[in-house]
Amino acid sequence: MSRSSSLVQATASLSWIIARAALVLCVSTGFAASTAQAASQAVDDGGVDAGTGETLTRVESFLFEQALADGARPGDLEIQVFPPAASLADCQAPEPFLPRAGSRLAGRVSVGLRCEGERHRSRYLQAEITRLGERLVAARDIAPGERLSADMLTSERFDVSRLPSQALTDPQAAIGQIARRGIRQGQALSAHQLTSPKLVRRGEQVAVEASGRGFRISRQGEALEAGGLGDIVRVRVDRRQILDARVVEHGRLAVTY
Repeated sequence: MSRSSSLVQATASLSWIIARAALVLCVSTGFAASTAQAASQAVDDGGVDAGTGETLTRVESFLFEQALADGARPGDLEIQVFPPAASLADCQAPEPFLPRAGSRLAGRVSVGLRCEGERHRSRYLQAEITRLGERLVAARDIAPGERLSADMLTSERFDVSRLPSQALTDPQAAIGQIARRGIRQGQALSAHQLTSPKLVRRGEQVAVEASGRGFRISRQGEALEAGGLGDIVRVRVDRRQILDARVVEHGRLAVTY
């Protein structure tokens, strides 16, 4: 065989080896990519197996039923149950329960889980319950000292679990009240921003009605401080006697024994 023929044959063999190596590399790379994609999908899905998924659905239904019984409306509820670190596939006939009876079903809550055959063991999951409701907001700017009317108010949807304790949700709690300070349009209304209109003025002559079991007495007195509906104010009924009385209407107070 000539030297040139040997060189051609060697070159062909080397080309075949390189092509085969490239093919193996492509197959390996494709397999690795598919594996990485599957792993990524498993992470995206939270790694929840079928048994755990069924249990989470059962817990979500339980919380939904409990929230309805607590007064929530179906359209106002959003519930998310967080998957546990361990699988729940081995939990047979899961029975959810609330660890604290009477706890508020809003915000982050803990849910217990009893499994068939595990009499002395309970598992626990975390869930987030969003309960939407209405809160009052100012429909326009309200000046200090202005008396609120219905046309000054509007409402917006809000997660009631995040409402401050003094937030107002009922228009009747605001209508007729006086703004203590300026309130901007769109600002949420709170009880501390408002005060009752003064029905009794300091130094004013008022009627004081004292009542108890089997008696009712009316006397005149002098209000020693101003007050709105429901406020307790001091009133002098004679030179030596000062009473604490509740404002019930304009110019009239009541004392109950």
